[in-house]
Amino acid sequence: MVEIERKFLVQSTDFIKLAYQHDKIKQGYLSKDPARTVRIRIKNKKSFITIKGASNASGMSRYEWEKELPLQEGIALLKLALPVVIEKTRYLIKHQGFIFEVDVFEGEHQGLIIAEVELEHEHVQIELPPWIGKEVTGDPRYYNASLSSIKEKNS
Repeated sequence: MVEIERKFLVQSTDFIKLAYQHDKIKQGYLSKDPARTVRIRIKNKKSFITIKGASNASGMSRYEWEKELPLQEGIALLKLALPVVIEKTRYLIKHQGFIFEVDVFEGEHQGLIIAEVELEHEHVQIELPPWIGKEVTGDPRYYNASLSSIKEKNS
């Protein structure tokens, strides 16, 4: 129940041709308390509630709990979300034994592209794909909870 990940800005759209899957995602936050966030996500006609704890000092790991909800419940809860509801397309790309999740944001954050890769532990060494840019792990400006309240591009 601990999520360990690194996060990066993406410098080109070359990853799109490498994707083996892509999904439309809509998500909003019911709580953005710094110690815990509560998120509702609709993805592929499924809905989920997720609670995330505060990040550790490196920004790489934090507690995460997620549960699938009936779709209609997720849709109803999303209506209670704080502004702004995030819309994005997530692309999954396999690279050197890792799966990179690349989010292409729409609406308020159009133009922002962020890649995440989940790791087994914080000291895993990975070779980054050529389309990866600056690392933003631990930078709260790029947390989805932060993006859900910012009404301008972050890049």
